[in-house]
Amino acid sequence: MIITYADIDGFKNLSGISFAPDPKYNIILGPNAQGKTNLLEAMWILSGCRSFRGSKEKDYISLEGSRMSSKIKIKDSVREQKISFEMTKSANSSKIIHLNGVKQKGTKALFDVFKCIAFIPDDTEIIKGSPEKRRNFIDMAASQLNPIFVVHINKNNIIMNQRNALLKDIAQGNASADVLEIWDRQAAHEGALISYMRNEYIAKINEICGRLYKTISGGTEELEFEYKSNVYKPEDFEKPCGEEAFEQYYSKLRETSDYDIRTGSTHSGVNRDEIVIKINGVSAKDYGSQGQIKSAALVMKLAQAEIFMQKSKDAPVVFLDDVMGELDESRQRFVLDMIRDMQVFLTTPNESALLPEIKGKILRISGGRIMEAE
Repeated sequence: MIITYADIDGFKNLSGISFAPDPKYNIILGPNAQGKTNLLEAMWILSGCRSFRGSKEKDYISLEGSRMSSKIKIKDSVREQKISFEMTKSANSSKIIHLNGVKQKGTKALFDVFKCIAFIPDDTEIIKGSPEKRRNFIDMAASQLNPIFVVHINKNNIIMNQRNALLKDIAQGNASADVLEIWDRQAAHEGALISYMRNEYIAKINEICGRLYKTISGGTEELEFEYKSNVYKPEDFEKPCGEEAFEQYYSKLRETSDYDIRTGSTHSGVNRDEIVIKINGVSAKDYGSQGQIKSAALVMKLAQAEIFMQKSKDAPVVFLDDVMGELDESRQRFVLDMIRDMQVFLTTPNESALLPEIKGKILRISGGRIMEAE
């Protein structure tokens, strides 16, 4: 899969960006705060994923601007497709998304069309950040393999919001505790499916990350993942995800329901899962060095790309946001070898920090505009 054309205007500080990317390397050069990362982000949102920087949609338009648009053409092994995302700054406006000229109700359809993987400096937060960071990474990566996962995640989030609101109503005497069973049955179904999907993906990424990390560390260190489900034990996943699994999840919710009512929030289920990441048998979050954490985050993203390649005929597009310059020569070569069959967009303020074999289209950005394309 490659991006063949991009047209971006009004996204944050970007103005009048229009170019035909190189099918291999696209090097986005410029000092800090000129719009390099904004350019990657403007293309990334067309994948249907939330901003990799955590930006809210209302912030896509600059304070001085009134509208934004991001449009790309992508070509996979079958055909060329067009995606556009537009917004205007007005009280009753909302985003307008088109896929091949057909207006979409939301971003759901995009998720199965444009596949990309972003490497950013904040990736280390997957290792050292909150459990939610690790859950979100696994959920997003697994959803790229099977977009139906997004449906279950969204349903579960809606159910949890409704359940938590009901818990507060019950505690205040405004609702009956008997109503909770309705939501618990639904939560058990969605939660069980999510648990099994997470377990399956973590098994895949565990094997590949272990191999890649051993290579990048010179064979001296081992990286491993452990899925700590809030509901299931490891041996439970040997059974199929069916009625028994749903009932087990439901029973767990009922166990903590009294406590949930007192506190007004749900304490059981997939929203309490943890993914433990270990280096040489100990927690990377608690004991990993800065170098180990950076390497672990890097191989997690590389493993994500490899897993996707194993499933799909098309390689994902890769965004490297100010990452390569922080890597030594051996690690840069390791990354290049892993993504050699993918279209790459990379940002850097310093072209000399890149390996000499990284050659392609050069885009020099200043003040949100392409000043020169080579």
